[in-house]
Amino acid sequence: MAPPASSSPVLGLILAGGRARRMGGGDKPLLRLGGRTLLERVVERLGPQCGAGLALSANGDPARFTGFPGPILPDPLPDQPGPLAGILAGLEQAAAQGIARVVSVSGDAPFLPENLVARLQAVAPETGLALAASGARQHYTIALWPAALRDDLRDYLTRGERRVGAFLDRYGAAVASWPVEPLDPFLNINTPVDLAAAEALGFRSGSEDHVSERSPGA
Repeated sequence: MAPPASSSPVLGLILAGGRARRMGGGDKPLLRLGGRTLLERVVERLGPQCGAGLALSANGDPARFTGFPGPILPDPLPDQPGPLAGILAGLEQAAAQGIARVVSVSGDAPFLPENLVARLQAVAPETGLALAASGARQHYTIALWPAALRDDLRDYLTRGERRVGAFLDRYGAAVASWPVEPLDPFLNINTPVDLAAAEALGFRSGSEDHVSERSPGA
């Protein structure tokens, strides 16, 4: 008998396909925070939660991510149609490995909660879709996805649709919410100001302060 979905291992998918225009271009996950890259910090937080391992969604030369502990997945569709293309790559990778679910996260969110996967699995409805929220804000790319939706997602994208929220709404995604105090666990780094704020919030003099490891609601 197959294990219940809530306890099945998931593939962790880190989205690193953005063009980082507000950061002056380049790969945001390779920016340094407290002496380590954002990607290293995301891997450290997400990796232990994902029994099926990690994958990285990124276009271009994969050599720049040397040392990442999993496959580098380019978009399976042309013209970089946005984060849903990266999610599609993750769903197809999971299906090829016989993995039923994928948890996607942003590659520029270094404070992810350590109970992210467990809580998303706990609230997921029969459709298997669930997303994270902090305060009143929903984070559409930090979500649990069933690999079984990969064909529907490919059709959605090939019709020219790009909105992540609209796709989630279509299937009745559940929401797991975290508080934003003392620190928003889904704080992401979009600008140099954000990077400086993250340094001030979570780190001092190059060494980590103990930001809350586990948000309330576990």
